[in-house]
Amino acid sequence: MGRFFEKISFEQFKRDICDDKKLYDEYVLPRRLTNKSAGYDFLAINDFVIKPGEIKKIPTGYRAKFGDDEVLLLLVRSSMGFKYNVRMTNQVGVIDSDFYNNEKNDGHMFVSLQNHGDKEYVVKKGEAYCQGIFMKYLTVDDEEQNDRERTGWSALDKK
Repeated sequence: MGRFFEKISFEQFKRDICDDKKLYDEYVLPRRLTNKSAGYDFLAINDFVIKPGEIKKIPTGYRAKFGDDEVLLLLVRSSMGFKYNVRMTNQVGVIDSDFYNNEKNDGHMFVSLQNHGDKEYVVKKGEAYCQGIFMKYLTVDDEEQNDRERTGWSALDKK
């Protein structure tokens, strides 16, 4: 079983972002800036601006496939907090392995950012605004059997 990022389907792209095949074909997958980087930089599909005090929900265009005993953590890039006072509204995004390709949203990850600074935060197409870090996690030895399956944003979503 591999670990990888891929684009959401074009049908999901049309629902969540826009009906622009050229834009869909040209945006790129997350990448590490150096061979020692822990995080994979998420790159903006389009330009966006977050005004002071504003919250913006940003579609990434990505989904991720990884092992059942792994999690993908979404975090802001360090410079965003230090330089611009921009942070994720949930502080850390937790993407579980069963979020991939689920029936309600194709596993499309979104990032919600809030500008706590006093200047507009401007991100140009292709610039990094978030990072994803894959990690292993542990569970307790005496965990109850759980057969619940994810169908959407949450494992608690009703069919």
